[in-house]
Amino acid sequence: MAIISTRPSIKLVKTRWRKKGPRTLTDRAGVIGANIWKISLEIFRHMENEGFRFGADRMVITVIAEFVAFLVQLVDRKVYGKLTEPDRASLINAVAAHLAATVENNQLDLLGPGDYRGPFIGLLNERFGEYAGFEYTGGEPGYPCLRFFAAKVADAMADGDNKWVVEQMIDIEAPEMVRLMDKLVSETTDSAPR
Repeated sequence: MAIISTRPSIKLVKTRWRKKGPRTLTDRAGVIGANIWKISLEIFRHMENEGFRFGADRMVITVIAEFVAFLVQLVDRKVYGKLTEPDRASLINAVAAHLAATVENNQLDLLGPGDYRGPFIGLLNERFGEYAGFEYTGGEPGYPCLRFFAAKVADAMADGDNKWVVEQMIDIEAPEMVRLMDKLVSETTDSAPR
């Protein structure tokens, strides 16, 4: 008996180019960053439609930042061994820079002037250090990693009445995120220089 998920599948934005020719790591990072942002927003919308309460804009921003951090570290894990170490570092740094600009622009629109880039990069660095301690089996994050991610999202949503956040993240949202990162990395880095 198959279990049918009610989770609608998220479609990636453009991951292939119309014109043939080589793509720089910065080109690839832009596509990855745009997709990570889109996926994070879609996960947020899905959770909101499922009845999770996000409250103020600051909570939404904090939750989306946790989604982004999880997705960026998934990309890093998935390009490991596919790219040279210098190319991997360049790609991940360019993805982080792209997302930092996106986060900053959104927060400026929502909250007005302030330093948003620095705290976001700080969060990414902190989460990268924390996620580095988890093992991946067959390229997939194990339950301890998913539990950690879910706990971070639950912490970000603590001010709301959201008692099933951890289960939602582990059982529904995180598997979709992992599936999408597999596809995204495959479609954007398979022809990358090694």
